Amino acid sequence: MELDRLDRDIIGALVEDARATYADIGHRIGLSASAVKRRVDRLRETGAITGFSARISPQALGWTTEAYVELFCQGKTSPSAIGIAVAQHPEVVSACTITGEADALLHIRATDVRHVERVIERIAAEPFVVRTKSSIVLSRLVDDAQRIGAARRQDATDPRQHAIPAAWPA
Repeated sequence: MELDRLDRDIIGALVEDARATYADIGHRIGLSASAVKRRVDRLRETGAITGFSARISPQALGWTTEAYVELFCQGKTSPSAIGIAVAQHPEVVSACTITGEADALLHIRATDVRHVERVIERIAAEPFVVRTKSSIVLSRLVDDAQRIGAARRQDATDPRQHAIPAAWPA
């Protein structure tokens, strides 16, 4: 789907505050509330917007420790087999295949280091896992939601920049 500047501005506004009213968004970008609603409906129908959700502080739920774990798998383990296996662990909040030596990278959230250790032990017991390499997060330096908002604000002052990061398709 081709996104124009108004679509990108609407998406940027929703990323910053998914609870913003159509009128608020319209006021910010120069459209009527009904025009914003029509565009949001179209963006949802085409799959550009896949849903709305609340961002919850993991610390509020007791998940105060996070780690990134590289998985090294045997043979030609398929990405879908890795995905199915790691999705069984609720502590795995994201997983992706990657370039380099490892086959996959997992992002784990847990209550403490011992909990992380138990999760890694369970994942390492999967028949296709040869070894793991983990890193515990000490402090979070950049947050995606903040970056998208910053990119959108930068766009307001620099017309050469896009409201959505360049990594997102135009």
